[in-house]
Amino acid sequence: MKKLFLPAFLLLCFAASAQKKPLTHDVYDGWKSVGERLISNDGQYTVYTINPQEGDGELIIQQTTTLEKKTIARGYNAVITEDSRYVVFKIKPIFQETRQAKIKKKKADDMVKDSIGIVELGKDAVVRFARVKGFKTPEKGFGYMAYQMEKAMPDSTKKTKKTPVIDSSKANIDMLVKLADSVIRKSMESVNTQNLTREEMIGAANKAVKEIIKKGKDETYVTEDETTKDADGDDAAGGSAAAEGTDLVVRRLSDGKEKTFKLVSDYAFDKKGNRLVLKTTKAAKDSNSVALVLVYNLQSEKTDTVMRSLNDGKNFIFDEEGTQLAFVAERDSSTKALQKFYKLWYYTTGQDSAKLVAEKNTVGMQLGFTISEHAVLRFSKDGKKLFFGTAPITPAKDTTLVDFELARLDVWHYNDDYLQPMQLRNLANEQRRSYLAVMKPGDDKIIQLGADDAENVQIVNEGNADWVLAQSNKGNRISVQWEGRTKTTAYAISTVNGSKRLIKANSIGNFSASPAGKYVYWYEPDTKNYFTWNTTTGVTKNISDKIKEPLYDVENDVPDYPSAAGITGWTENDRYFLINDVYDIWQTDPEGTELPLNITNGFGKKHKTEFNYVNLDREKRFINADENILLRSQDKTSKFGGFYSKKVNEVNDPVLLTVGPYSFGNPVKANNAGQYILQRGNVSKSEMFLTADMKNLTQLTDLADQQKDYNWLTSELVKWKMFDGKMSEGILYKPENFDPKKKYPVIFYFYERDADNLYRYITPAPSASTINPAYFVSNGYLVFDPNIYYKDGEPGNSAYNSVVSAAKYLSKMPWVDSTRMALQGQSWGGYQIAYLVTKTNIFKAAWAGAPVSNMTSAYGGIRWGTGLNRQFQYEKSQSRIGATLWQRPDLYLKNSPLFAADKVTTPLVMMHNDADGAVPWYQGIEYFTALRRLNKKVWLLQYNGEDHNLVERKNRKDLSIRLGQFFDYYLKDGKPSRWIKDGLPAIEKGKDWGLGL
Repeated sequence: MKKLFLPAFLLLCFAASAQKKPLTHDVYDGWKSVGERLISNDGQYTVYTINPQEGDGELIIQQTTTLEKKTIARGYNAVITEDSRYVVFKIKPIFQETRQAKIKKKKADDMVKDSIGIVELGKDAVVRFARVKGFKTPEKGFGYMAYQMEKAMPDSTKKTKKTPVIDSSKANIDMLVKLADSVIRKSMESVNTQNLTREEMIGAANKAVKEIIKKGKDETYVTEDETTKDADGDDAAGGSAAAEGTDLVVRRLSDGKEKTFKLVSDYAFDKKGNRLVLKTTKAAKDSNSVALVLVYNLQSEKTDTVMRSLNDGKNFIFDEEGTQLAFVAERDSSTKALQKFYKLWYYTTGQDSAKLVAEKNTVGMQLGFTISEHAVLRFSKDGKKLFFGTAPITPAKDTTLVDFELARLDVWHYNDDYLQPMQLRNLANEQRRSYLAVMKPGDDKIIQLGADDAENVQIVNEGNADWVLAQSNKGNRISVQWEGRTKTTAYAISTVNGSKRLIKANSIGNFSASPAGKYVYWYEPDTKNYFTWNTTTGVTKNISDKIKEPLYDVENDVPDYPSAAGITGWTENDRYFLINDVYDIWQTDPEGTELPLNITNGFGKKHKTEFNYVNLDREKRFINADENILLRSQDKTSKFGGFYSKKVNEVNDPVLLTVGPYSFGNPVKANNAGQYILQRGNVSKSEMFLTADMKNLTQLTDLADQQKDYNWLTSELVKWKMFDGKMSEGILYKPENFDPKKKYPVIFYFYERDADNLYRYITPAPSASTINPAYFVSNGYLVFDPNIYYKDGEPGNSAYNSVVSAAKYLSKMPWVDSTRMALQGQSWGGYQIAYLVTKTNIFKAAWAGAPVSNMTSAYGGIRWGTGLNRQFQYEKSQSRIGATLWQRPDLYLKNSPLFAADKVTTPLVMMHNDADGAVPWYQGIEYFTALRRLNKKVWLLQYNGEDHNLVERKNRKDLSIRLGQFFDYYLKDGKPSRWIKDGLPAIEKGKDWGLGL
C-alpha cells in the first residue's frame, strides 16, 4: 500500500503545482509586504504593518507570548510608549475615498484626513480621534502624548467638540460599564422631566445598554456629541488664515484627561516628557490677539508664558533634563519686511520669560552675520553649552526692479568652485547654509566655530567635549569634476576660544571623532590604512599597518582606490577601535602601541564568511569589552546568511546562532528584554519572526499565503568558465513547475554582480525600469543574472566576456531554447546591452533602459540630478575607462555602441525619459536616430517628466505591460501590440496607448 501511495501522492503534488496560475499584472496592487516594525521595551508586544502596494494596509499589534493579534485597519506610523503600555498610531482614510476625492478635485482642506488611534496594550479598546494632523510622544518619557487637529472644514459653521471614538468591535467590559453608567445617570436625570417611574427608567437604561452592545458589534460608538459655536458663527478654532494654528490636545494616557491649547503652530516635548513647549499664532479675526511661546508642565499642569508678541519662532529645543529651553524668534519687523533678523532666546525654570542671549550685535558675532533661522539648535549632553548657527546677512531684494525686464542667464566661470548646474542644484541648501557657533548659558559671548573654510562641523562626545571636528574642501572643489570627490582638510576647533588646530590637510579620507572625544580617526584609501590623531598630544598614528589582511574591497574593479571594508566600533572610553578586514574583525590600539588582534580568530577567512557588527541600539556609543556582540554573516561561497555571537575581549571563533539558505534583515531588539523581531527570507517567501536567542524562530506573518495559487520561482547558483578562462557565477531563476523535458526562453538581466542575492525574495511589482523576475518566470521564462567582472578600459568587452559566455554555457542545457534568448537591463546594464548587440546576434531581442551610447559626448555632459560633470565617471568610476578623452580617445570610441550601430541586427527597445537626471536623455536619442537611419528595428519609450527610473506608479504599470508584450512577441511568438507594430502617433497621445494587440 505504501509503495503504491507514494507515487500517487507525488503525482498529485505535481498536478497541483502544474495547475497553479501564472502571475498577471493585476496582482501588483494587492501584493502585501511588511512595512514598519517595532517591539516594546519589555519585549511583550510587537507592532508592524502589512501593506499592499496600493490600497488599504493594516497595523498588527501582537503579543509575543500568546501570539494573539489585534488588527487596526489602515494604521501606520506607530509609536510604542517608553513604558510599554500604549501604542499610538495614525490611521489613513479609506483608499477609495481618497481616490474619489482626487477624482472630484477637492481642495486640500476638503480632502479626507488622517485620524489617530490609541491602544492600551493588553486591552481591546481603540480610542480614535478624527481629522488629526499629527502627534508626538516624549522620546524617553511616558504617560503623555500630544496631537494636533487639522483645520476645521471650511464650510462648517459649527465645530463638533473633539471627543474620542471608542472602537467597540471587541470593547472591554470596563468601557461598557462606563457607557452603561453614563446612560443610567442621564436616565435618572430625566426622571422628573419625563414623569417616568423608577421601573420605567431602569427598563429604558437596560434597553440603552443593550443597544450599545449591539451597536458595538459592527460600528464605532461616539461617547459625546457636544457642539460649540462662537458668537460670530465661526468655528471655535477660529480664522482661516493659512498661517493660523490649530487645536493641540495634550492627553494623559492613564485616564484620558486632556487639555486643549488653541492656535498652536509648533510644539515639542522635552526628552523625559516633563514639559511641552508650544508656539501659538494670532487669531486672524482678533486684532488684539498675539502670538505666544508657552511652556506647559505636565506634572503640575501649570502653563508659563515664555514670550509674547512674536512674528515667528522655531527650532525649539530642551536640554537633556528639560529645565533649559532655547529657540530662535523674530519679533521686531513687520510682516511685509524684506529683511527679518532672528535672535536666539533662552529660558530656564524660574525665569519670568525668555531672555535674549544672541543676535547680530552680540559680542563674538562675526561682522555682517546674524542668527540663522535654519540651523538646528542643540544643548550639550551636560547642558553646559548651547550650539546654534550663524549666517551672513543677505541684502534685501530690490523691489524697484521689474522681473519681466530683467535678463535671465547663468554665467559659467573657470574659477568657480562648482559648475553652474551643481550650484543651481544646491542653491536652496546654500541659501539656508549656516555656520556652527556655541555659547554657555549665562554667558553672552559667542564663540564662532564654523566658517567659510571650516564649513562642515560635528560636535564631539554629545557636545561635552571642549572641541569640535571641522572639515573643509575649500580650494579643492574644482577637482570633483574628474575625481568625483574632493580632498578634505580637518581641524579641531576649541569651544572655549575658537582656536583651530590642523589635523590633516588635503586628504581623501573621511574624518570622524571617537565617541569619548579622545581621537579623530580616518581611513586613507591611497595607503589602505586607518589613522588616529590624539586630541591631547596632536600625534598621528597608523594603527593598522601591522595587519597583513586587506582592509579594503579586494573585488574593486574600477580605476580608483578601493573602499574600506568597514568598521565595527569603539570600546568604552575609546580604549580600542574595532575594524574589519574582508572577512574578520580586528581590535586595534588607537595609540598604536599594542599589536592588533584578530578577535574573530581568522574564522571568517577560513570559512569564506563575512562578518558585520549588528548595532541593536541606535543610541549606544560604545561596545563593552565583555559584551557578547551580534554579528551578521554571509558565506561568500554558498551565499547562506546567518548570525553569530562574539565576546569582544576574547580571541576565539564566533559562536554560531543560525545559518542557512536565507537572507536576513537587521533584527530589532527590545531595549529591556532579550526579545528580537527580524525578517528572514529566500526566493520562496519572506516572513517576520520572533526570537529570544536568534536560534529558535517563531513565525509571526504568513505573507507567502498570497502566492500559494501562483506558479512561483526557484533560484540556484550557476558557475561557468568565461571566455578568458576565469570562473564566474550567477543566479538562475526557474519556474516552480519547471519541466526539464521542455525548452524555455531565457532573459538575461544583469547590472554588475548580484550573485550574493541568491536568497533574496522578489516581490511581484510594476517595473521602475527592469524586468520583474517573479512575473517572467511565472509566465514560462527562465531569467539568468550573471556576475560581470571588469578590466580597466574594457567595460564593453568585459560584459561580452561575462554575458555571452553565460549565454553559450546555458545554450548547452537541454531545457534552454538557444534560439529564444534576450537581454534586459537599465542604466549601466542598459549601456552593456547597447554594446552587446553590436558584437553578437545570438539574442533574439533586447531592451536597454537609459543607455550611454556615445561615450565621447556623454563624457563632458552633466548628471542633472546632482549637477556633477560626468568626467569622473569615465576616469575613476563605473564606466572604467581610466583615462581622459584626450589621453585615450580610442577607448572611448571602442566602447561606444553608437560607432558600431551598423552592426546591430537585434530588435532593440530603449526607455529613456526626458527628465533623466543621471544619463543624459540625448544618449538614447543619438542611438535611436542612428539605428532608425540604418533601418534597424528600434523603439524609444520616453515617459514625460520622468527621471532615470520611473517614479509614478501609473507609468510603472504601463512599462511592465510593454516589457511583457515585447518579450512575448519575440520569444514566445505572441501577437504584436500596436505600439510594437505601428508605434503611437502623437495625434493619438492620451487617447490610445497602443497596448492592444
